[in-house]
Amino acid sequence: MTRKYFGTDGVRGKVGEPPITPDFVMRLGYAAGIVLAKRHGTADRPAVLIGKDTRVSGYMLESALEAGLSAAGVDVLLVGPMPTAAVAYLTRALRLSAGIVISASHNPHDDNGIKFFSSGGAKLPDQIEAAIERELDRPLKCMSSVRLGKARRIDDAAGRYIEFCKSTFPVNLDLRGWRLVVDCAHGAAYHIAPHVFHELGAEVIELGVAPDGFNINDRVGATYPKALQSAVLHHAADLGIALDGDADRLMMADAEGRVYGGDQLLYVIARHRQAAGDLRGGVAGTQMSNLGLEHAFAKLRIPFARARVGDRYVLEMLHGRGWQLGGENSGHIICLDKHTTGDGIISALQVLRALREGRTALKNAAAGVVLHPQLLINVRVRGAVDPARDAGVRRAVTEAERSLGAGGRVLLRASGTEPLIRVMVEGKARAVVKRHADAIAAAVRKTAGC
Repeated sequence: MTRKYFGTDGVRGKVGEPPITPDFVMRLGYAAGIVLAKRHGTADRPAVLIGKDTRVSGYMLESALEAGLSAAGVDVLLVGPMPTAAVAYLTRALRLSAGIVISASHNPHDDNGIKFFSSGGAKLPDQIEAAIERELDRPLKCMSSVRLGKARRIDDAAGRYIEFCKSTFPVNLDLRGWRLVVDCAHGAAYHIAPHVFHELGAEVIELGVAPDGFNINDRVGATYPKALQSAVLHHAADLGIALDGDADRLMMADAEGRVYGGDQLLYVIARHRQAAGDLRGGVAGTQMSNLGLEHAFAKLRIPFARARVGDRYVLEMLHGRGWQLGGENSGHIICLDKHTTGDGIISALQVLRALREGRTALKNAAAGVVLHPQLLINVRVRGAVDPARDAGVRRAVTEAERSLGAGGRVLLRASGTEPLIRVMVEGKARAVVKRHADAIAAAVRKTAGC
């Protein structure tokens, strides 16, 4: 599919700049409503759930989406700030036609985006996104008054989702005796995550739970684990849990303040499931997954495969192979036996289950994976740039690959959510990795005119 508006994770951009403007988002809501109405195919109006994170722009975009959907004859259910995975769950639980999340995930407050879930709680298939894009090119109309959609709020959405999260943790286990720091990044889980862990028995130290519309992901959360480290040490906590703005990413810290990323946490879950006889098939990672994770799974004889970067591609691989577990080193972890999409809260519960049932510390549970030094440099660009076509970039990449040999990797790709070229270099020696990453990034900046 050639995408005009949709990226790997919906439609995203800077607020006030196309496509994240109120007029476009209203048209997007209308186009989505028309497509959903055609697929709905009954006398009843289709209904769509809208959730958002805590960005101030969410108010504007929520109203624009509501207007567009109503004009298309679609009913709207509003839940306010809610994790992305919560919208997926509620859409499925309430038997709705689709779910929409207004969020730019881990990005700063002046970005925002729109992403869709199907009635089954999964990301929309490519063909549906293509149909919405085609509809966007047609004029916006309006149904007659008797066919307009209505809007109402779901007041108990948070409570429903808290209970769902708790249901993914074994009923014979609890978290009593643990002191946990829970960092919600001033994002969508600020009124959800602390309650989940507290109601399972933990003493919870809350962090990043005072959103003001502008502080989402600002020096807190999964993208800034230093805040979690400091809080864990300051409060003498047993563990720390950090989510991002829409709560689909997870980072954790142990009592010593040591941070564990997505690859290590995925290993902890997979190893525990294998030991318990609960691992179905293998594990799906991405091109960014650390070589150390691949080697660790090989030692356990757990099949491992790499998908393209992006949780939608991990999901595609899991469904295609009949596997249940996958994730990204950024902290997206998918447990298909628990939920239809990646969920930071539920992923944390799976790690805590592994530690509780294994009667072990996070440090010991993750000891089997030894991460290779890996450096990621984001080069901001203007417009569409393909640095791989540049001779200077190709020379830098070739030199890096020759130097690193079989013990290293180079990955050069365009971000699907931001105007960035991501340069990743991985190898056995940190100094060598840094030298080549800097050289490739410099070559990319030169060809991109930045």
